[in-house]
Amino acid sequence: MNCPICGFDDSKVTDTRHLSDRIKRRRECIKCRGRFTTYEVVEIPLLMVEKRDGGFETFDRSKLIKGIFSAIKKRPVTIDQVEEIADFVENFCANEMLNTIKSSEIGDLVLNMLRDIDPISYIRFASVYKDFTDIDSFVAAISELDNDENEAEASNI
Repeated sequence: MNCPICGFDDSKVTDTRHLSDRIKRRRECIKCRGRFTTYEVVEIPLLMVEKRDGGFETFDRSKLIKGIFSAIKKRPVTIDQVEEIADFVENFCANEMLNTIKSSEIGDLVLNMLRDIDPISYIRFASVYKDFTDIDSFVAAISELDNDENEAEASNI
């Protein structure tokens, strides 16, 4: 870290404060004894989403949350649960060190979490995400969800 006063390339940290999204450090130049403040933030790599049409756009957490909210309208799903789903998607991408992810993969991650939280929200999200074109595909999704619930109940007995 170069001193902004004299340009010397060494300084010592005299105070560190953790803020909500960054770290504030008070520094002192070894050469001129000048004091200055630096901020340290975590650099989040840019995540690109590959759309169905082959185009790309940057990952937008608020867009994901908005899509989930449309599926959970008037359902017993909390804001914290929606945040948890968005966090899970972001953490999955970060842990896998992904630069790009297909929108279908994001949809699958959300569906897997919604399945456990609320079956109606799951079906609502699936109806948009999977773009059902006929009644049979919609009924198949409901049947799959019903089979999963029946298997879970049978394993608990």
